[in-house]
Amino acid sequence: MPHGSRKEGSLQTADTQSNEAKQEAAKIRRLQIMISMVMSVISQDPTLTVEEASELVAGTKRAALAMFPDKELAYDIIYRPRLQRLMRERYHLQ
Repeated sequence: MPHGSRKEGSLQTADTQSNEAKQEAAKIRRLQIMISMVMSVISQDPTLTVEEASELVAGTKRAALAMFPDKELAYDIIYRPRLQRLMRERYHLQ
């Protein structure tokens, strides 16, 4: 194998990894924006019922797991406590 071919192959691999990292970062950012929007709606919409808020939270988890299928534990550690705390504060739940 000529030396140049090996270099091109490693550059393509690096480009692919860089592109995958960018896509992953974009997905994470979309998830963060979605969580932020849901939290804003729950905290700011005075007409939102606890049932509607609960459905928003459930939909958020479904969407997060659709984006990151094997990351339920990460969701439960990072986002679930924030959403639960907001629900308790907003609706005076125990």
